Amino acid sequence: MADTAAHHPPKHPYHLVDPSPWPVVGAATAGAMAMGAVLYMHPDMLGKGIEPLLKGLGAWLVLPGAIGVMFTMWMWWRDVILEATFKGNHTPVVRLHHRYGMALFIASEVMFFVAFFWAFFNAALAPVGGLWPPKGIVPFEAFHLPFMNTLILLTSGCTVTWAHHALIEGDRKGLLQGLALTILLGLSFTSLQAYEYGHAAFGFKEGIYPSTFFMATGFHGFHVIVGTTFLIVCWFRAWKGHFKPEHHFGFEAAAWYWHFVDVVWLFLFICIYWWGS
Repeated sequence: MADTAAHHPPKHPYHLVDPSPWPVVGAATAGAMAMGAVLYMHPDMLGKGIEPLLKGLGAWLVLPGAIGVMFTMWMWWRDVILEATFKGNHTPVVRLHHRYGMALFIASEVMFFVAFFWAFFNAALAPVGGLWPPKGIVPFEAFHLPFMNTLILLTSGCTVTWAHHALIEGDRKGLLQGLALTILLGLSFTSLQAYEYGHAAFGFKEGIYPSTFFMATGFHGFHVIVGTTFLIVCWFRAWKGHFKPEHHFGFEAAAWYWHFVDVVWLFLFICIYWWGS
């Protein structure tokens, strides 16, 4: 019975995934990492006298937990690439559902940033003491490094679109060049933001303005790093010939994510760097 079923293709367009160890491994390692971080930052949570022990235990849990999470991500996404590129499991219906999933994921990320904008405007529109930014805070000049980073991200949106159109037209050289330029621009943005943070005139703990500023721009910077990593993986996949004009959702998802990062930065620049200062 099993041999007979194995020789007959499925009578539906959906992909029923094989059993995988990665959900369990990922949950266990993420749990270890989270528990280790909690114990390291709050060693007094279980009482006095054992803080050094709990802090040391937390440090030992965080590192293997983080390594386990990274290993799980690598192996799980490797399996997805194999299913999509070599096994032919990602039919048009499956790819459509992946697009729905990516769109919902980006929508959830939008709401994530809405919370930071809400906190910023809640503090800015009714500031304690009637002054915003608060007394003693020297904000960044909007049309200095922040404006340079805005130009960098806007340019990167153009280069990733160029790469996408090159892919659709079967231009492998243009695809690789557009992706390489986008990656370089992403790395440039991160470098400039690190330089900006290093020269900030205020610290994270110095009130509501620094807290909302660093949370909003810092998490955006983290998303830029994630997006740049996403694009680096796409460059290597493009170099290996994984993407086809009619089948390239992996690249499409990366491009969507990068455009989302661009749009969020425009709101950050206008609201926090320009209006908020």
